[in-house]
Amino acid sequence: MNRDKVIELECNVDDMTAEEIAFAMERLMDAGAKDVFATPLVMKKSRPGMMLTVMTTEDRREEMLELIFRYTSTIGIRELVFERYILDRTEVEVDTAYGKVRRKDVSGYGVSRSKYEYEDIARIARENGLSIDEVRKEIEK
Repeated sequence: MNRDKVIELECNVDDMTAEEIAFAMERLMDAGAKDVFATPLVMKKSRPGMMLTVMTTEDRREEMLELIFRYTSTIGIRELVFERYILDRTEVEVDTAYGKVRRKDVSGYGVSRSKYEYEDIARIARENGLSIDEVRKEIEK
C-alpha cells in the first residue's frame, strides 16, 4: 500500500477579486503546491466569499503559509493533516506524429490507467487548429 502525508491549508476571503484569487492560486502552484483550489461560500453577514485550499507536503508548509499570507487578504489559515493513499506513478515520453508527448501511467489497488499530459495535448491542439479530443484520438492510433 502506498501512502504519504499531505497538509491541507485553507483560508476564507471575502474581499478579493476573482483575478486576485486566480493570481494567488497561480503563484502557489508555481511554488510547488500539490494542488490549489477555490470553493465559493457564503460568509458571515451573508457576504459571498471563497475558501482557498492549498495541498502541500510537510516540508513545504512554511513556504506555502508565507505565500498564502502574501498573496491573499486572509488573517488566518487553518491546517489539516491527512494520510492519503496513492497509486504508483511513472511518466514516459511517447513519440507521436506531433512530437513527444508526456504520458502518466498509474497502477495499484487493482487498477491501471494512463493519461496524456494536458499541457502537451493543449499545445498540439493550439498549434494545429485541432480540438483536444482530436489530438487524443490521433495520438492513440
